[in-house]
Amino acid sequence: MEIEKLQAAIEAILFTMGDSVELEKIAAAIGHDEATTRKIIHNMMDRYEAEDRGIRIIELDNSFQFCTKKEMYEYLIRVAKQPRRYVLTDVLLETLSIIAYRQPVTKLEIEKIRGVKSDHAVNKLVEYGLVEEAGRLDAPGRPILFGTTEEFLRRFSVHSIDELPVLNEEQIEHFKEEAEDEAQLKLDI
Repeated sequence: MEIEKLQAAIEAILFTMGDSVELEKIAAAIGHDEATTRKIIHNMMDRYEAEDRGIRIIELDNSFQFCTKKEMYEYLIRVAKQPRRYVLTDVLLETLSIIAYRQPVTKLEIEKIRGVKSDHAVNKLVEYGLVEEAGRLDAPGRPILFGTTEEFLRRFSVHSIDELPVLNEEQIEHFKEEAEDEAQLKLDI
């Protein structure tokens, strides 16, 4: 099959499926190995960027998906009127970062780190599609484990959680000091 036909087939697959599609499934569908398929898709990604198209292909944990470029959002608003948009408060961001770095993690572990109940924050993150149940802990009560989703990867423009920034000891110590200062301010009020 010539390259144009392969690219057309990949476009049809990604467009029709809507969600991300695993590389191995795309490769099987077009009758090529994963390395060749990845190369074809990456060439398509480069071409879409070079042509300044309104869509792009993104890679998410060894899967690929069509999505709209961020720069096109204002045009979508004009059509959709009320796009699904949500606000990530400091509490939600703090909870999300704990889940992202510690996953899979239970609510109890999140609450130990944050020092406060986290039911509402975790529920909101699940509602927003950024966090999902990732199984159950093999412990009394079998608490739910939480982890991030593909939507999390999309929203934060990372291909996998391995790309999250690594904090060094100095940064961690700085954050601990800030948290202690903030806790002390709350006690003084």
